[in-house]
Amino acid sequence: MANIKSAKKRILVSRRNAEKNKAEKSAVKTAIKKVYAAIESGDKNAAKEQLVSATKTIEMAGSKGVYHKNNVARKVSRITKAVNAMA
Repeated sequence: MANIKSAKKRILVSRRNAEKNKAEKSAVKTAIKKVYAAIESGDKNAAKEQLVSATKTIEMAGSKGVYHKNNVARKVSRITKAVNAMA
């Protein structure tokens, strides 16, 4: 454990930020799973709705600094491609 007050504060802040980032990443993963579940069910309208929701969630996480912009672009691109590939 740190002895200096500022170092103690940094530890607390780092923990808090790590928890926020973990929650954001979990929300993104859940949104992506919902898109793929809709694709598996074969319901194109539901898949498109989930795609819009997932895209928003992913881009919000990117704007908060949880993901790099290229990572956000890749995730959005992959799920969009998967929805568009539905028959």
